[in-house]
Order: sequence, then C-alpha cells, then structure tokens
Amino acid sequence: MQKRLVKIGEAAKLLGTTPDTLRKWEASGELLPARKTKGGTRYYAVADLLGLADESSPTVCYARVSSHDQKEELERQHAMLEAYCAAKGWKAEVIKDLGSGMNDRKKGLNRLLELILRGKMRRLVITHKDRLLRFGAELVFTLCEIQGIEIVIIHKGEQPSFEEELAQDVLEIITVFSARLYGSRSRKHQQTVEALKNVAGAQD
Repeated sequence: MQKRLVKIGEAAKLLGTTPDTLRKWEASGELLPARKTKGGTRYYAVADLLGLADESSPTVCYARVSSHDQKEELERQHAMLEAYCAAKGWKAEVIKDLGSGMNDRKKGLNRLLELILRGKMRRLVITHKDRLLRFGAELVFTLCEIQGIEIVIIHKGEQPSFEEELAQDVLEIITVFSARLYGSRSRKHQQTVEALKNVAGAQD
C-alpha cells in the first residue's frame, strides 16, 4: 500500500509550522521529504508527519539558575536557547528551573529525565554543562547516549573554577539551612546570608 504524499504547504500545516521551517529541517537533516522532483517540488509522507507531530518535542532545551534574583539570567538563557535552535531549524521546547544545581528533585529536571528515559526527544541543548547539575551531569549525559539522544552544549569554555563552584555550593547549602533554622524572613537569617555573601565577594 502506497503512502499518501502531500506537498510542503500541507505538510507544514499538519506540523503547525511553515514551509521555510521544513526547508531548514531538510537542510539540517531533521526531516527529509519522501520524494523531491527535478523541479524541486517536495512531497512528504502523511504517516511520517503524523508520527513526528505526536512526539512531545524533538529537541529539548534546559535552562537553570540558582536563585530568584537571577531571573533575568534565566530569561537570557531561554532567549539564547531559542535563538540557537531557530538558527539550526530545530523545533524546540525550553524547560526552565529555578533552584540549586545540587538539588536533583527540581520539577523541570524531573520532567527532562522522564523525556530522556522514555526516548521522547532527539537532542538536549544547554548553554553550559553546569546548568544541569553541579554533580551528576555526566550521568544525565550517559542516559542520553544510551537512548541515542544528541547532546549540544553551546558554550564549552569559560566555566567557573572548581573553587568558585564549591564556594557557591557551600553558600547555597548554608542559605537553605539557615532559612529552615531561623525562618526565611528573620533578621538573623538575613544577617547570616549577607555575611556569607560578603565573604564570598572578598574571595573574588
């Protein structure tokens, strides 16, 4: 039984995108037409398109910052990830988290892990390696490799030193501990946090 073929305009409608995006996907190897005439007319198999449309997201981006006062940085990561994927012609979804890199129970991270374990994505895109976890990122990368998921790290250089990361981790741990011990709005908690920030600043 022959597959039903449609031209690029109808194919784009089925996927909720544009013909230009389909051309970009073809150039990047993301989605190739089932047939292409000598004149350049592209035909796509409907069955293949519907299968692609059923996927939760071929490309998943992950952005994270540690604290609420870094929300602008979180939005910058989001914009960078979207722009990068758009330039590649990748249909992408961005998952965002706000929390410590040492916390492995964040909502966004748990959703990302579920997508990886279920094989519901083609690639993972992050701005830096430490956006996933301070410790344990390699395990996530291994899971991606097992599932055949491509890993794309936009910036591989200019990472914080081990000492800087360790100081930040210790600061996060003590901040959380003091908040629980004294109450997040107490004067003693605020004094503790400010003192730690002053010490960390003096080390820079």
